[in-house]
Amino acid sequence: MNVLVIGLGSMGKRRIRCLQALGVTSIAGFDKRADRCREVEETYAVKSFQDIDQAWGAISPDMAIISLPPDLHAQYMHLCLEKNVPFFVEASVLSDGLAEIDREAGKKSLVTAPSATMSFNVGIKRIKEIVDSGQLGKLSNVLLHSGQYLPDWHPYEPVSDFYVSNKLTGGAREILPFELTWFTHVFGMPKRVGGHVRKTIDIKGAEKIDDTYNCLLDYGDFLSVVTIDVVSRFATRRLLVNGSKAQLVWEWQTSSIRIYDPEKEVWSTEEYNTGAVASGYDKNMKVGENMYIEEIRAFLAAVKGERPYPHTLKEDIRVLSLLEKIEQSDRESTFVEV
Repeated sequence: MNVLVIGLGSMGKRRIRCLQALGVTSIAGFDKRADRCREVEETYAVKSFQDIDQAWGAISPDMAIISLPPDLHAQYMHLCLEKNVPFFVEASVLSDGLAEIDREAGKKSLVTAPSATMSFNVGIKRIKEIVDSGQLGKLSNVLLHSGQYLPDWHPYEPVSDFYVSNKLTGGAREILPFELTWFTHVFGMPKRVGGHVRKTIDIKGAEKIDDTYNCLLDYGDFLSVVTIDVVSRFATRRLLVNGSKAQLVWEWQTSSIRIYDPEKEVWSTEEYNTGAVASGYDKNMKVGENMYIEEIRAFLAAVKGERPYPHTLKEDIRVLSLLEKIEQSDRESTFVEV
């Protein structure tokens, strides 16, 4: 299976590691930057090209992985459609053109795999099992906080040098759908949303972006508050689920799920392994490689026809519509129906 990785920045290199971890050896890379091509060739022994046509001709890919900034996704998804090549694409933040791409891919029965990284996290998969089982009883409220400090994302380059400094693809704006993708897999889609969107502090290179999203998701019979920010000086991801029978607390940093049983008045703890953290990333963020490997495994399986990829472009569009409605709520100071 020949794979072309389009974009050789942080995520492109991670996807090469994923492919190699899964035993894929026929890999080529494309990036317009010569330094990235050199790094990939030296570090991963992967042939790389600065011209997309040369890359395509050299490997004749059976599939492609698009690991470019979000504002370039559509251009290369269209290229894959034109070439009839299945593709995996990194997390989206812009919905423009996705519906058309989804329709065209459907006409061609072409596998499309939008990233849903967190849904492959073993902790989140376990949380979904617990929620679906009814162990927590009737849900009352759900609280999620996901916070990071934007300069910690890429410690090796200024914030201004990559897409998280742009208004439409800003760090907090990107992370909200990244989190809502797994959140809606676990809890479903809300009936209406409210939101506050703000720039709250000064971060060099991020002068134009909003850094905090506070969101209220109204599910009708239970409520949820989701706060996303890129101002947290210590990377945090914490979920609290209040049910009529039990309370669940999930802490990203501890790789553990805790459940309080009020009848026994005890906490139980489940721990899990997320894999090693690759070099070059902030150790505080503890982003293990396993979930990235698992979603590429799912993409390969879908291309081989073994099983469908578990997240669709239609679902991606629905999640991005939530982002847009939360921003609409802030502008109009009102709840917005979903």
